[in-house]
Amino acid sequence: MAVAATIAEIRAFNRFYTRFVGALDRDHLRSGLTLAEGRLLYELSIQPGVTASSIVDRLGLDAGYLSRMVKKFEARGLLERRRSGDDARSAILSLTDAGRGLFDDLDSRAASHVGEAIAPLSEQERNRLTTAMGVVTHLLGRRQARAPSASVELRQPAPGDLGWAIERHGALYAAEYGWDERFEGLVAELFGNFARSHNPQRERCWIAELQGDRVGCVFVVERSAQVAQLRRLLVEPSARGRGVGRELVEACIKFARGAGYDEMMLWTNKGLDSARRIYEVAGFRLIEEKPHQDFGPHLIGQNWELTL
Repeated sequence: MAVAATIAEIRAFNRFYTRFVGALDRDHLRSGLTLAEGRLLYELSIQPGVTASSIVDRLGLDAGYLSRMVKKFEARGLLERRRSGDDARSAILSLTDAGRGLFDDLDSRAASHVGEAIAPLSEQERNRLTTAMGVVTHLLGRRQARAPSASVELRQPAPGDLGWAIERHGALYAAEYGWDERFEGLVAELFGNFARSHNPQRERCWIAELQGDRVGCVFVVERSAQVAQLRRLLVEPSARGRGVGRELVEACIKFARGAGYDEMMLWTNKGLDSARRIYEVAGFRLIEEKPHQDFGPHLIGQNWELTL
C-alpha cells in the first residue's frame, strides 16, 4: 500500500476509534469526567503517590493542562496533594476514598462498554481483534522508549502449551497475512505428530516466556540422519523486538549440533521479514523458492539451509 493510502487508512481508523472510546465526549461514560480526566484517574489508581512530573512524562501531557485537572480533582475531593520530601518542587498526588470509589465505578463502566461491543464476536473473532491490536501496538510503538526488558525464558512444553501454539499460529497468520484454516490444520498436524512420536534425543520443542506469559515457540525434528528441520517459529506481536525469536533459533541450532546433525533446514514464505532477518543473522542461506497457494493467498515458499 502506498504511503498516502496508509496515512488515509490510519486517519480513518483514528476517527472511528475516537468515537468508539468517547474521546470527544464531555461526560465520559456518564462519569462527569472527560476521557483525559478518566485517564488521569487511572494513572493515580495504579501509581499511588506518583508525582505530577512523572504523569507529564508518562502521558505526554502539557504541564499546565495537568495542573488544571489536578485542581479540579482537588476541588471535588478526589485527590490529595502534598510536597515531596525529596524535592520540595515536586507534588505527590494520591486519590482520596472518593477518588478511588469514582475510579472503581468508571473502570466497571469501561469494562461493560467494551464487553457489550465484543459480545457479538465469536472466540475466533475476539482472537483476531486482540492480535490485530498487538500488531498495531508493536509496529507503531517500537520507536518509543522501552522499559528495561525482562529476560526470555525457554522451557520444554507443558500440558496445554501445544494447543496454545496451534491456536496462536492460526489466529496470528490469519490476522497478519490472511491465511486460511488450512494453515492452522497443517500446524495442528505438525504439533500432533511431534507430541505423539518425537525422539527426545533428536527432536525438541521450546516455549518462550516473558514474565510468566507464553510469547513464542519453535521445534526441531529429524529430517534425515544428517539433517535437522526447524519448524513453526512464532513470536507474539507484544514480544517482538525483544530477542525472543533469536533465542529460540539459537536454541534450535545448539540442540541440533549437540544431537550430531550436520545441517539444519527450514521452510518459510517470502514476506515474513522479521523471521527472515533472524535466519540470516544465524547463518541460514536461501536455497530455493517456489510459488504456491496452499493457505489462500498467492505465496512464495522458501527453503533455507545452515551448515552446522
